[in-house]
Amino acid sequence: MAFNFNTFQVRLDKALEHLRSDLATLRTGRASAQLLDPVRVEAYGSNMRINEVANVTAPDPASIVVSVWDKSLLEAVAKGVSSSGLNLQPIIAGGVIRINIPPLTQERRMEMVKLLGQKAEAGKVMIRNIRTDAKKEIEDQEGDQGISEDDIKLELDEMEQMYKKSLETLDKMAEDKQKELMTV
Repeated sequence: MAFNFNTFQVRLDKALEHLRSDLATLRTGRASAQLLDPVRVEAYGSNMRINEVANVTAPDPASIVVSVWDKSLLEAVAKGVSSSGLNLQPIIAGGVIRINIPPLTQERRMEMVKLLGQKAEAGKVMIRNIRTDAKKEIEDQEGDQGISEDDIKLELDEMEQMYKKSLETLDKMAEDKQKELMTV
């Protein structure tokens, strides 16, 4: 039984996608709908994500508009946004919630870069764990019939190339996000 590289690549891609969505929640100086992804709202007796009860859009770089589907939840959504720790002040106006995105201070930008570093390191740990599992799986084939040491070495080399490519992608994502955070 040879190692399944497709499964390995899928696991690496999922880890990168998780990091990409995690980085999207880091607040830059510009508005984005993903900024509110971590916001939870008390609705219908349970704790729900904001995009489960409303449509979130960013019509311009300085504001976010939240259109709540059930108007009775306007106050709950506004409360969820203000208590989310994102330092945003929602304003209820005409059946929608408007959120003005204040520009980030240099100090806050530096905090965000530090948080970016933590998230990128967590992504690297995920990818390393995937590599460790794959390496063990490849090495466990050693006693199998019809698989030579050369085949195992080739599979390990190919796996290592895929791993390095994923790390390069992760580093590029973090670098791009840092540029975005530091742009005034």
